[in-house]
Amino acid sequence: MGTAERYHRTFSISWDHLQKDCRALAWKLLDVRRGWSRIIAIARGGLVPAAIIARELNIRVVDTVCISSYTLRSQSGAPDILKRPDLADMDPTWLVVDDLVDTGRTALEVRRMFPDIHFATVYAKPEGRPIVDTFITEVSQDTWILFPWDSYTTTSFVAPIADNADAGGS
Repeated sequence: MGTAERYHRTFSISWDHLQKDCRALAWKLLDVRRGWSRIIAIARGGLVPAAIIARELNIRVVDTVCISSYTLRSQSGAPDILKRPDLADMDPTWLVVDDLVDTGRTALEVRRMFPDIHFATVYAKPEGRPIVDTFITEVSQDTWILFPWDSYTTTSFVAPIADNADAGGS
């Protein structure tokens, strides 16, 4: 199923809104535990929330897991792990952070890698919500969340520059 068939609503997030939601998530995570020691951000969407949460919780060690699970045109196929942190022993004070859990396909793959680590997302949809431990805002499954890094304004999607360059655009 493509993006057009799957999403019937758009929820635009501004930079200010994202900052506030990430701070709210940090407050909620403080209620879960004080002294988180490491964040594993799910790249790319989890990078910005992870940076904000790392600042708010004073976490100095931030790593990434890089997974390609879908494109704008397709959400089918198995997630492709592009980079996995080289971690020998997992610690319950570590935290996995992503921007969104949608269908849960990426989240399930991350859960397999890090079964005992607390998993937090800023936004959650019903299909993926049971996979994460903590989130701030739930949105309907048929809503496309338009993040500020995906648009010039908060009303329209803009493809990455590299995609336009590859197509001969400017």
